[in-house]
Amino acid sequence: MTPDQYCEDKAAKSGSSFYYSFRFLSPEKRIAITALYAFCREVDDVVDECTDEGVARTTLNWWRNEVDQMYAGAPQHPVTQSLLPAVKAYDLPRELFLEIIDGMEMDLNQARYNSFKDLHLYCYRVASVVGQLAASIFGYTDRKTLKYAHDLGIAFQLTNIIRDVGEDARRGRIYLPVDELQRFNVPAADILNYRETAEFKALMNFQIDRAEQYYEQAMKLLPEVDKKNQRTGLVMAAIYRATLAEIRLEGAQKVLNQRTSLTPIRKLWLAWKTWWFA
Repeated sequence: MTPDQYCEDKAAKSGSSFYYSFRFLSPEKRIAITALYAFCREVDDVVDECTDEGVARTTLNWWRNEVDQMYAGAPQHPVTQSLLPAVKAYDLPRELFLEIIDGMEMDLNQARYNSFKDLHLYCYRVASVVGQLAASIFGYTDRKTLKYAHDLGIAFQLTNIIRDVGEDARRGRIYLPVDELQRFNVPAADILNYRETAEFKALMNFQIDRAEQYYEQAMKLLPEVDKKNQRTGLVMAAIYRATLAEIRLEGAQKVLNQRTSLTPIRKLWLAWKTWWFA
């Protein structure tokens, strides 16, 4: 298996909505964005799948060293070997890859966030940074496109948090800000015990509204001149926003006990429609 095939396999097995949007890219860009996605999956899996915190931290430090090795031109891992041509071709900053690792490590440092300001830093590191790297791979001429990528990344991560509340609770994590739980009278115990209360539903609809605001902000920031190159991000946004709409339609409180997802056919339809008409 070549490094590129390793990354392709990693992306395909994830079943992520992102994978559907990659199919429309040129071979060069598809290899680059798939390698970036595989990198994110690798470091995320370190935190999610490793039961020993010390081992997880050691592994993340290994990845930091591997990023240095990649920028020195001597990567060891199939993902960084596949990423190396993209790093050179698209001038991807080293510090952004380290930011992603720092974001993943935040899951080892804390399981709660006191305010949205605190959560925003996490979302920036694990999603906005990825969006900015992706925007560079897709290509842009106006630097406002990086601001679009920043806000779109926040919107994506907020959508993930909303969709995965129940799944995260089973890991003992609550990403919803503490002060907002208090404002809506939702005790942490209600989330950890999967209680679908009216108060929790109101809290989640508030979270959905904020995610939608970030999608709207992102779309307004995307310069017309870069829309064609950034269509892959727009495909992702269409799929994620449709998922968000489904969550609201089904009852936002149900995220505690079910994980909403679109069918593969619907994802492909949204991807095709957005690619050709965005």
